[in-house]
Amino acid sequence: MKIFRSFLLLLLMLIPFVAWCPPAFQIALLKYNGGGDWYANLATSLPNLIKFCNQNLLANINPEQAIVEVGSPDIFNYPFIHMTGHGNVMFSDKEAENLRNYLIGGGFLHVDDNYGMDKFIRPQLKKVFPELDLVELPFSHPIYHQHFEFKNGLPKIHEHDGKAPQGFGLVYEGRLVCFYSYECDLGDGWESPEIHNDSEETRQKALKMGANLVQFVLMANDPQ
Repeated sequence: MKIFRSFLLLLLMLIPFVAWCPPAFQIALLKYNGGGDWYANLATSLPNLIKFCNQNLLANINPEQAIVEVGSPDIFNYPFIHMTGHGNVMFSDKEAENLRNYLIGGGFLHVDDNYGMDKFIRPQLKKVFPELDLVELPFSHPIYHQHFEFKNGLPKIHEHDGKAPQGFGLVYEGRLVCFYSYECDLGDGWESPEIHNDSEETRQKALKMGANLVQFVLMANDPQ
């Protein structure tokens, strides 16, 4: 009995060390030049998405978002980078080259138009990949069919110009390196409910679609 109690005590002492493991990934918010508000959803958007993914996908993502500049070598530390805003975006030649090398090397960029970004981001992405065009992804694309099913593509989160939401991609040598959500505003849907007064149903749609993006990129494109 004494040996059993000693073993049980040792087991209880080891549980915190066995149960805890360092985060496998960290997601970063992209800080860019040009005057646009890269920080538009800074406070709660990505943190809420990360929490949702950790709870629903068992993803083990660092709960704290990082902030990284387009031209920084630190960009290579983050397998998933999120970009948002309402206005102008400007990449220098060196920044475009750095972002290209990051994406070619295995990184992923999610661009989320927070309304008003479209006419600015398209020429900057062309600067990064002059040989590629943004193509609309079909509803059959795996990004819509990960842990959560979106048979009709992106959900409509905010009204914007009243158009149907569209998901565009840049595909480099057969790999989706950039996903651009347009007329959708996923990032606003990830924010805490008091910020935009979105319904819980709307927020859940946004978070579930965001989780699909994360799973597609960080978890071997393998639906659970």
